[in-house]
Amino acid sequence: MELLKHECGVAMIRLLKPLDYYEKKYGTWAYGFNKLYLLMEKQHNRGQEGAGIASVCLNKEPGTEYMFREKAEGKDAITDIFSRVTQEMAGELYMGHLRYSTTGKSGLTFVHPFLRRNNWRAKNLCLCGNFNMTNIDEVFEFLTAQGQSPRIYGDSYITLELMGHRLDREVERLFVEAKEKGLEGTDITSYIDNHVEMGNVLKKTMEHYDGGYVMCGLTGSGEMFSVRDPWGIRPAFYYRDDEIVALASERPVLQTTFDLQCEDIHELMPGEALIVRRNGESHIEQIMPARQLSACSFERIYFSRGSDRDIYQERKRLGEQLTQPILKAIDGDVDNTVFSYIPNTAEVAYYGMTDGFRKLHGEVRTEKVVWKDIKLRTFISANTERNDLAAHVYDISYGSLRANVDNLVIIDDSIVRGTTLKESIFKILDRLHPKKIVMVSSSPQIRYPDYYGIDMARLEEFCAFRATMALIEEKGMWQLVNDTYLACKSELQKPKEEMQNCVRAIYEPFTVEEINEKIVEMLRPQGMQSPIELVFQSIEGLHEACPNHPGDWYFTGHYPTPGGTRLCNKAFVNYIDCKLKNNNK
Repeated sequence: MELLKHECGVAMIRLLKPLDYYEKKYGTWAYGFNKLYLLMEKQHNRGQEGAGIASVCLNKEPGTEYMFREKAEGKDAITDIFSRVTQEMAGELYMGHLRYSTTGKSGLTFVHPFLRRNNWRAKNLCLCGNFNMTNIDEVFEFLTAQGQSPRIYGDSYITLELMGHRLDREVERLFVEAKEKGLEGTDITSYIDNHVEMGNVLKKTMEHYDGGYVMCGLTGSGEMFSVRDPWGIRPAFYYRDDEIVALASERPVLQTTFDLQCEDIHELMPGEALIVRRNGESHIEQIMPARQLSACSFERIYFSRGSDRDIYQERKRLGEQLTQPILKAIDGDVDNTVFSYIPNTAEVAYYGMTDGFRKLHGEVRTEKVVWKDIKLRTFISANTERNDLAAHVYDISYGSLRANVDNLVIIDDSIVRGTTLKESIFKILDRLHPKKIVMVSSSPQIRYPDYYGIDMARLEEFCAFRATMALIEEKGMWQLVNDTYLACKSELQKPKEEMQNCVRAIYEPFTVEEINEKIVEMLRPQGMQSPIELVFQSIEGLHEACPNHPGDWYFTGHYPTPGGTRLCNKAFVNYIDCKLKNNNK
């Protein structure tokens, strides 16, 4: 319902046969580009702010271009990029990226892939990724302590420079080795191109990072790689046969693009890298020891494509597990209840919810009550006009329930900020005059920021946090806020590995139900008549539905990495500092 600017998408293809093989078999020189286009379009849900592609052509003559890159901004970036593709750009290695900014920085400069040029083919490096690093300050200090002077302070650029530096060292190692073997001139270049060990480069680079990532890259000499963080926070899947090696952020994307079964595709595991050498040989290499698995549960609830076999079933379970709390909210009156959902991402959870009620009660009444109607037009600048237009982003099916008789149970995948509920959903649903609205979230209350590649970095964005702070103020519990503030400041003085998340303390005095009631009070539009009750998924229900994705920091505050804990404590300090500053004006 509330569009989150979230994580990016990646796509990679390595053609293992000569280029004319694909033209003869598939009838086009653009086979690689066509498949890359499909991989990217099928992941368009992951990034609409910009896109970029890169390709590398092996065995080009010196003095001719062999490494190409195209980037564009906007929701039509994919179409724009591929309209510029020419036969000259065809190669054996392809990489694509879809961008969602988690830093607020925009512009073509910040669109992936990033390219580091050099006259030595093996030193050319092109990077893209789905990532956010929580300790970029430490990596910056590491680089400057070596005497380097990064021109841009940002995790993408600094990662490019750090990995580029390690790639330079790898090439120089091979140069010495080649000289010791008595090689000269272009024979040295060929030796280097054919013997680069990307595993060495990745181990020396990624050991410095704290964060969630899938980092992908190409080199000018023909190396291709993708490495996943050791906690398994961000996802990646790959496929190999005798014609191609391909990788993407989501499994069904590979299935659809290459007509595969689930069993054909493998998940890149925590700390692993998929490496394809210049000669086309590929292998999986453990770059870092795997840490405690913290695969992101929000991937399963919201971000990933619901067409994935396992995600589809998990979302259905998330809906079905809410049957009992919903039954309590409607006082057991199933006969006088209409069940519906907020389009479009909550639809699968809705099927699970209604399946649960059918098992319990038999037939239930279902309707498509809400329709996604229009997009808010940004040319309207006055706040009052914008708010009025926002109220009409959704429309309703008039006559879909009996006024003042039927309850309306309506499920969404998550309730984050609550803005759309207040400005649009609740206002429009009230026109149907339901006896009661039960607003259901298939995820638990989102209480804590994300720092691993999703645009949810400030505590005050979350309606659950705002409601909790309102309860604290209402009950005169400012000592709790002060104690939490001081505790967070104290934690920030410790080594990050020893830090605890002190922000969790502000939620401890309150039940989920108390916070729910305050959220309803804060989000209820003025003049609304219908009663509202919120029902959230439980933490236990989340883990039962998504057993292989235990990463739940959004809901529990248990961050998988020390950097996440540090940034959460810092976020609370920043929030209180800002309030104090505003109060003193």
